[in-house]
Amino acid sequence: MRRVVLLSDRPPHEVIPALLSLEADLKVEMPTPEVLAAMPDLSPDLVVVDAVSDPDRARELLQILVSAGSPVAVLGVLPRNLAPDEGWEELVDEFAFPEVSEAELRLRLGMLWLRKGDTGESTVRLGPVAINVETYQVTIGSRALDLTFKEFELLRFLAENPGRVFSRAKLLQEVWGYDFYGGTRTVDVHVRRLRSKLGPEHEHLIETVRGVGYRAAAAPEI
Repeated sequence: MRRVVLLSDRPPHEVIPALLSLEADLKVEMPTPEVLAAMPDLSPDLVVVDAVSDPDRARELLQILVSAGSPVAVLGVLPRNLAPDEGWEELVDEFAFPEVSEAELRLRLGMLWLRKGDTGESTVRLGPVAINVETYQVTIGSRALDLTFKEFELLRFLAENPGRVFSRAKLLQEVWGYDFYGGTRTVDVHVRRLRSKLGPEHEHLIETVRGVGYRAAAAPEI
C-alpha cells in the first residue's frame, strides 16, 4: 500500500475527492516548512500539494521540495484559473484539478509511477516503515534497519496484515514454516528485538494483544 501525504489545511474531500478512492495510506499534514523538514520521517510515496486555497504558499512549499532534491513524486492540485504551463510544470511531477474523476486520477498517477520507474509492488509499508520485499531493505525515513532474516520476515508478515491479531503459534507456523522446537518464546524474543530496532518512537507499530498474541498497528482512519 502506498503512503500519500496531502499538504493542505483542508480535508481531502474538499481538496480532491478522487484521492479518497485510492487504496492508499493517506495522511493529511499542514502545509508548513516544518512539515517538509519532517517529510523523511513520514516516508511518503507521493506528496499531494493543495494549490487551490493559497497558490503562493503552495508554490513556496514546492520550491523548497525542489531545492532539497526530494526524490518523492509530487502531485499538484491546481485551480482552473492556474495554467500548468505557468511555471508549475517545473515544480510538480503531475497535476490535477479538484474535480478530476477517479479514473483520470488513477491514470495520471499510473503514468507518474511509470515515469518514476516505480510499480509499488516491491514495498510494504507499516506507518513510516518501508519494507522492500525484493532487496530485503527496511527503512524509516533515511534510517536503514539492520534486521536478521527472521526479523524481516516477521515484520513483513505483520505489516502485510495490519490490524489482524496472530497467536504466537500461528506466527511460528506462518513465519518459521514448521513446528519450531524452541517454542513460542521465540516469537517474543524476535518481537522484542524488532521493537528495539524500530526505536522508542516506532516500537508501538507492533502491538501486544494480551492473552492472544501480536498485531501490526492498523493505519489510522482519515
